[in-house]
Amino acid sequence: MEARKAFDEGQRLAEAVRYAEAVPLIERALELSTANHGEAHPEVARCLDLLGNTRRQQGDFARAEPLLQRGLAIREAVYGKHHPDVARSLHNLAYLHYFQGLYARAEPLYERALAIQEATLGAHHPDVARSLRGLAILYKARGHHARAKSLYERALATQEATLGAHHPDVAELLNSLALLHEEQGDHARAQELHERALAIRKAALGKDHPYTAESLDNVASLYSSQGAYARAEPLLQHALAIREAVYGKHHPDVARSLQSLASLHYFQGNHARAEPLYQRALELQEAALGTHHLYVAESLYYLARLRLAQQRLAEALPLFERAFAISEAHLRQEVFSFSEERTTSVLHLLRAYEECLYALVRAHPDDARVRDLVLTTVLLRKSRSVEEVADTSRIIYRSLNQADRETFERLRTLRTQLATLSLAGPASLPPADYRQRLKVLADQGDDIEANLARRSAPLRSRYAPPPPEKLIGLVAQSLPRNSVLVEFVAYRDSPLVPSPGTPPSRTPSEPRYLALLLFADGGTRALDLGPAASIDDAAVRLHAALADSTVAYRPAAQALYTRVFRPLLPLLGEVRHLFLSLDGQLALVPFAALHDGHHFLLDDWDITYLTSGKALLPRAKEAPPARSVVILANPEFGSSPVGSLQAARATQKPSERSASFQHFFTRNLDLADQPWPPLPGAEEEAYAIKRLLPQAELLLGRAATKDALLKLAAPGILHIATHGFFLGDASVSEDTRAVGYFGAVGDKGPRHLPSHPLLRSGLVLASARTSEARPGAVHRGDLIVTALELAGLDLWGTQLVVLSGCDTGRGDVKLGQGVYGLRHALLVAGAETMVTSLWKINDDTTRQLMESYYHHLLAGQGRSSALRRAMRALRARQPHPHFWAPFIAIGQDAPLRGLAPLPTRTPRRCRERGARTHLANRRCAPVPGRPGSGGPG
Repeated sequence: MEARKAFDEGQRLAEAVRYAEAVPLIERALELSTANHGEAHPEVARCLDLLGNTRRQQGDFARAEPLLQRGLAIREAVYGKHHPDVARSLHNLAYLHYFQGLYARAEPLYERALAIQEATLGAHHPDVARSLRGLAILYKARGHHARAKSLYERALATQEATLGAHHPDVAELLNSLALLHEEQGDHARAQELHERALAIRKAALGKDHPYTAESLDNVASLYSSQGAYARAEPLLQHALAIREAVYGKHHPDVARSLQSLASLHYFQGNHARAEPLYQRALELQEAALGTHHLYVAESLYYLARLRLAQQRLAEALPLFERAFAISEAHLRQEVFSFSEERTTSVLHLLRAYEECLYALVRAHPDDARVRDLVLTTVLLRKSRSVEEVADTSRIIYRSLNQADRETFERLRTLRTQLATLSLAGPASLPPADYRQRLKVLADQGDDIEANLARRSAPLRSRYAPPPPEKLIGLVAQSLPRNSVLVEFVAYRDSPLVPSPGTPPSRTPSEPRYLALLLFADGGTRALDLGPAASIDDAAVRLHAALADSTVAYRPAAQALYTRVFRPLLPLLGEVRHLFLSLDGQLALVPFAALHDGHHFLLDDWDITYLTSGKALLPRAKEAPPARSVVILANPEFGSSPVGSLQAARATQKPSERSASFQHFFTRNLDLADQPWPPLPGAEEEAYAIKRLLPQAELLLGRAATKDALLKLAAPGILHIATHGFFLGDASVSEDTRAVGYFGAVGDKGPRHLPSHPLLRSGLVLASARTSEARPGAVHRGDLIVTALELAGLDLWGTQLVVLSGCDTGRGDVKLGQGVYGLRHALLVAGAETMVTSLWKINDDTTRQLMESYYHHLLAGQGRSSALRRAMRALRARQPHPHFWAPFIAIGQDAPLRGLAPLPTRTPRRCRERGARTHLANRRCAPVPGRPGSGGPG
C-alpha cells in the first residue's frame, strides 16, 4: 500500500513537471515494490519505467537507459514478447534513443511496439497513436517527410476521436505536424497548427507549463523566420522563463529557447546579444547530451556562423570542423539501418550544412584549412548513397547466410513486380487503387532493404570510409603521378552573413558551381566557376548538339570549355591526366568533346570519370576477378511488328533502312509495346568481340533474355548491345527517331512516368516466354529490364560492364549523389568500371568503336585510356563527335586483369572474309555457336 501511494504521488509530481520532487518518491516506490514482490515483478517494471522516463525528462539519459532496459526485460519475462505492457516499455526506450540521436536503435523498437499494440489493442487505440507519432518524429528527423506526414495524420485522427479535439495529446500532434509543414515551406498551414496547439496547451495545461513553452517557442520561431521579430521576441522570452523556472537553468530544453532567442538577434544583426546566448546553449547541450550529439553539432554550426559575421574566421573554422565531424559520426552510425531511400533523405537534410561550407570556400579559396575541410566534405558525402547501398549488396552476395540471400531474392522479385506495374500503367485499375498498389510494393521493398542493411551492419562497418582527417592524404596517394582529381560541385550559394533584418525564409540563394582540385602531392586548390544557370545551359546545348550529327557542334563545345575548363588551366600546370568527378548537368556531357578553338580535350588530355574521388581508394580485397565474358546482343523482340520487318530489312540498301520503319513510330505507347527495330550491327559487334575473346559466351536473339541477364553471377566482362531508354520530361523531335539508333522509339515513353528514377531507365531484351493467346508473340512485360532491377545483379568481381545502347548513361541528376539511372544501378551491383552512352548511338559506328575498344583493352591499355584511343581512331573516319564521343568510362582505369592476351594476327585474307561471312572458313579463328564456324549450329 505504501509503495502504491509513493508511486501515485511520484507520478502526479512528474506529470506536473516537478521532477526533483518526484524522483525520491518513485525511487521509494521502487525500493518497496522490490522488497514486497521480488526483482522480477510487473510492479517493479512499472516503477522502473516511470523512473526512467522521469530521468529522461530531466535530461539524465545515462541513468535513464538501464532503468528502462530493466523494465522491458521484466515485462518480457513475465508477459512474453507480445503484451501491450511490453509495447509500452519498447516505446519508452525508443523515445529515449530518439532524444539521444540514436535513430537506428529507436526505429526497430517503435516498429515492434506499434505491431504489438495494433495486434492487441486495435488500430484506433491512443497507445497506437503515440507509437505512430514516435515513428513519425523519427521519419521527420531523417527527412522522410511523406511517411512522417501520413503517420502524424493517422495518429491525429485517432487521438481526436478517442480523446477529443482539446486534449494535450492532440496538441502534441498538431505541434509536430506544424513543424513538418514549416520545414516544407508551408508557413501559413504551420502557423495555423502551431497557434491551435498553443491554445489547447494554455487551456489544458496552463500558461506556465513546459509544453506551453514549447508551443510559444515554435510560434515565435515561425514569426522570426518570416521577419516578424517584434511579435517573436516576447514569446521567446516567455518560453525561456517558463523552462528555467520548471527545469532549472541547465536543462537541454532551456538550450533550445536560448538558441531560438540568439537566432532572432543574429538575423537582426545584433551579434553582441546573440553571442552569449549561443555560447550558453552550446555549453548546456554539451553538459546534458555529451559532446557528440546532433544538437551539439547544430549549436556549433550556429556559433560558427556568428563568428563569420564577426569576421573571426580563425575561430569559426574549428567550430565548423567539429560540427562536421559530429554529423559524419552520426551518419556512419545511422546508415547501417537505412534503405537507399532513407539514406538519401538524411543526406538531403545534411545538405544545407554542406552548402554553407561550399559558400565558405568560395569566400576563402586561399585558406588551405578551409579547402581541406570542404574537400573532405565532398569526398565523404558525394555519391554516398550509392556507396552505402553497394556495400550492402557486396555483403549480401559475399558473406550473408542463405536465409538473407532468400530475403534479397524476395526484394528482387518485388522490384520486378514494381517495375512491371509502373511501366504498364493502371490499365483497368482505378487510379487510386493503382497508386495504392505501387505504394504497397515500394514500401515493402524499402522495408526489406532496410532490414537487410541492419542485418549486414557488422560486416558493412569494415567498408566504412577512412577517418575524415586521413581521407585527403589517402586519395592523394592513390593518384598517379602527373594527374589531378577535379571534384565539381553544384550547390545553392547563400550569403554566409545575411543582411541585418533579412529573415531565413527570405535569404537569397543562387545555384553555382565549384571546382576542388587535389594533386598527387596532396596539394589542393579551389575555384568558383560561377552561376550554375549559364553552365547548365551550355551543358544542355552541347548535349543537344552532340546528339544530332547534322548540327554544328563547335560553338557549343567552345562555350562549355570557356565556362568550366579554361578557368582550370592556370591551376593544372603540367598535369595531363584528369580524374573528373562531375555534378549536376555536367555529368551528362563528355568532356573529351569540349573544344578550345583549336583542339578537342581528347587530343591533349587523358580523362577518367569517377563518381567520387573516394573511388580512387583501393577496394577491399575480393576473390580473384572472374575470367568469364558474357555478351548479350541483338535480342529478338518478337514477331510483330518488328519480326515481319527483320527479313525485309536484309533486302534493303543501307541508305533506305531508316525510312522503311518510320510508319511504326507512334507516340505515347507503353515501352513494352514499342516496335523495337532489330540491331544487326549489335550482332556484328558481338561476333567481333568474340573473335578477340574466344572464351566469350554469346547470348543472341532469343537467348538474350531478361531472365538470362538477371541470373548472371559476376562475369569478368559483361557486354550488352541492345536498345536502351531513359524516360525524361523533354520531348524529342521526330527527325531524331531514325532506325539504326538504339532506343529511338523510347523518347515519348509510357503515358504514366514512374516516380522512381530507376524505373525510368532500362534496357530492352528478348522475352523468355511466348504468348498462349498468340503463338510466336511475346509477353511484352518480359522485354523491359529497369535500372531498379539491374541494381540487384551480382557484379562483385566484374571488371567491366559495357552498355552499348542508347542513353544508358543518362538518368535523373541528383546534386551531390550522381545520375540515377543505369549507371547508378551498375555501381550498386558492384561493377568496377562501366561504359555508358549519353545520347542515341548509331548501330554501325558503335560496332566499329567497340571492336577498336576491345583491341586496345587486350593490348594492355587502361579501361578509360583504351576508350580514348578507340574514339580517336573512329574520329579519323567520322569527324563529328556525335559518332565518336557518346560513350564515357566511369570507374577504375586500370588494365583488365586475368584475361587472355590479344590473339596472334589473323591473315588479312581471313580477316576480310570474316568481316563478310563471320569466319565461315574454318582456317580462320572459329566462332563457337555460329553456324558454319565449327561450333554447334
